[in-house]
Amino acid sequence: MRCLVTGATGYIGGRLAPRLLAEGHTVRCLARRAGRLRDVPWAARAEIAEGDLRKPETLPAALAGVDVAYYLVHSLGQAGFEAADREAAAHFADAARVAGVRRIVYLGGPEPRADGGVPSPHLRSRAEVARILLAGGVPTAVLRAAVIIGSGSASFEMLRHLTERLPAMVTPRWVRNRIQPIAVRDVLRYLVGCATLPPEVNRAFDVGGPDVLTFEDMMQRYARVAGLPRRLVLPVRPLTPSLSSYWVGLITPVPNAIARPLVESLVQEAVTHEHDIAGYVADPPGGLTGFDEAVRLALAKVRDAEVETRWSTASGPDAPAEPLPSDPRWSGGTVYTDVRQRAVAAPPDALWRVVEGIGGEHGWYSFPLAWSARGWLDRLIGGVGLRRGRRDPHRLRVGEALDFWRVEEVLPGKLLRLRAEMRLPGRAWLEMRVEPGEAGASSYVQRAVFLPRGLAGHAYWGAVFPFHAIVFGGMARNIAHHAEHPHPHPHPHPHP
Repeated sequence: MRCLVTGATGYIGGRLAPRLLAEGHTVRCLARRAGRLRDVPWAARAEIAEGDLRKPETLPAALAGVDVAYYLVHSLGQAGFEAADREAAAHFADAARVAGVRRIVYLGGPEPRADGGVPSPHLRSRAEVARILLAGGVPTAVLRAAVIIGSGSASFEMLRHLTERLPAMVTPRWVRNRIQPIAVRDVLRYLVGCATLPPEVNRAFDVGGPDVLTFEDMMQRYARVAGLPRRLVLPVRPLTPSLSSYWVGLITPVPNAIARPLVESLVQEAVTHEHDIAGYVADPPGGLTGFDEAVRLALAKVRDAEVETRWSTASGPDAPAEPLPSDPRWSGGTVYTDVRQRAVAAPPDALWRVVEGIGGEHGWYSFPLAWSARGWLDRLIGGVGLRRGRRDPHRLRVGEALDFWRVEEVLPGKLLRLRAEMRLPGRAWLEMRVEPGEAGASSYVQRAVFLPRGLAGHAYWGAVFPFHAIVFGGMARNIAHHAEHPHPHPHPHPHP
């Protein structure tokens, strides 16, 4: 069966594609930039199509010959995400019908509350997308899941960091609302199974794990599985969803733009009302994965650095379409650069290991306080901050998030190029090159590039330029030093 996976650069899509391949299906992945999937282990076995759901003219080629189309995209975290998701779903439904697609499978959220309360914009949008796809003329299966527990999911990262970092906390009252979390392995099992649903099935299914818990229960049980003392939780009324999202944004790696819709979704109870999916996709022989086991599995992946995908893997639709523009006419013709070069008394492979291991727990090799302060400032103004870390402590892939950067290019042993995703009045890149030297030595070349946007951009560069000798100069010097003198913990002051 030929399957199209949209959102293959995201958390669920990046895990679903290899599982469909393992089941013997032919897989085509739709991405705005094909290069984003270049380095994933399964990419050579899949077909990559470039296209954009908000550009309907790009969809016919992607959907040609497709039997089952997986709709796993959303604009969560972007301004005006409801309108964007509505438009994308309508384009996709129309194109799938014209292309003769036999089934659409959509992973949505819990059904918005029916008690007269106002649903969160996030759940309202998910429900609207489901309605558009179900009415689009192609048989559609909608899986409605609440909190997904798996290494790297935004919900799991939020739970993990809140529990691990706060032995005592004042919380909003929604922490006592009931939730039915589900393990990511069970979500993927259902998604794969939906490829072979009978053609008459055109409906939504509730999917959830075997445990119904409150968020407070989830924190306490997480603490027990992780070997932590019981947490002191004091729910109070004044903490609104908006205030809660800022609190979550400060404590966890999940930025406020994503934390807010997630928190707003927790204000209503999210439990399943039916388990009809089991009539089409049988539960595993041992039953669905319980919450404690899902946490154990997720923690094992985190501790063994075997996280397949992370919530931060997906980038928003406003990401630059082209890497490092060579013609900066839009910025007034100005390009600011800071170039540092050092001879390194170590072979190129030793230097490359330091370069590819940068960020996350290894830090940025210079002035840790300045990097941390820049990260906190970015969080305060609504950016992603410095806490996204990295998926793997040793290897990087194109398209991955790395603290407040996005990996734009990796040429193993030669080049790492990062694109800034912190809030800036312009666009910025950081390049690190490894070049062979004489007698087995090497050379390290570091280049920071900034394309200012308007007067604010020029003023920003002028304000930070005096610190470059400390930050970028120290960075080049320390990277060279750690290549020459390897240490099990390459940075003595990892950022928090």
